Amino acid sequence: MNVVGELWPYLILILAGFLPNEVWRMLGIVASSGVDEGSELIIWVRAVATAILTGVVGKLVVFAPGFAQCGGSYGSLLHTWASAGYVVAAVDFPRTNCHLPNPDENDLVHQPADMSYVIRQLLAVSGQSRGFLAGLVDPGKIAAAGQSDGGDTVAALAANTCCRDRAVTAAIVLAGAEWPPLGGSYFTQATPPILFVQGDADSINPPPASIMMYQADRTGTRFYLDLFGADHLAPYEGQGPPEPVVARVTVDFLDRYLAGSPGAAAAMQRDGDVTGVATVVSGSRLPP
Repeated sequence: MNVVGELWPYLILILAGFLPNEVWRMLGIVASSGVDEGSELIIWVRAVATAILTGVVGKLVVFAPGFAQCGGSYGSLLHTWASAGYVVAAVDFPRTNCHLPNPDENDLVHQPADMSYVIRQLLAVSGQSRGFLAGLVDPGKIAAAGQSDGGDTVAALAANTCCRDRAVTAAIVLAGAEWPPLGGSYFTQATPPILFVQGDADSINPPPASIMMYQADRTGTRFYLDLFGADHLAPYEGQGPPEPVVARVTVDFLDRYLAGSPGAAAAMQRDGDVTGVATVVSGSRLPP
């Protein structure tokens, strides 16, 4: 697939700065388009923005939804990241998004390239001297996150020789797995810090898939957040007990490895160890 010519999603870009008084000012909606030289297909980008009044360059988090899902399904989680001061871009993939009557899961093999394309486009727009996003994104502070098939996508982007994107400096894999059709080799080269999050009652992407990746990741910093009794979607799309834990721990992870806050490491442990709900382990430690 030609990534530019075939990319026909809505790209939802949520830009937010967390103000001390928690007051948000909506600036508006920006639509932009691009056309590949060899294609008549148009890439529509929809951006929803809030004002960042602090004058700092933002740190980008690009999010990959699961199969037949769209970014809006994860609205609460993504809003939490944006409220913490991150620039969040959620990509609705062209052939697997929630708007399609017959999404094609086989197209997952193209999704790492789609993610890299979105990152490059956002960096290009941010690198311009003028414009809505000019100077907004820090090119050295980019995280990729994804859930389910989106987690598979991010795992490949961070750790597979087929698709490793060196622009990604931290990764969050929510209920993900390795995806053999991508080819390549996982965890044979240096990886960025990765947080694996997994419900231990997930029957769609079962725990062994995440545990296998966590154990295989011996070249970088690794964490595993184990969600007790949690299924495949509720911790990331729902409002039950696991969801706030996922929100807090993922923000702590971003604060430590994207924003560089030393105290965030201790916060991860504190927020991830909740009796009867979750526990977080790292390094050679295994989940219970």
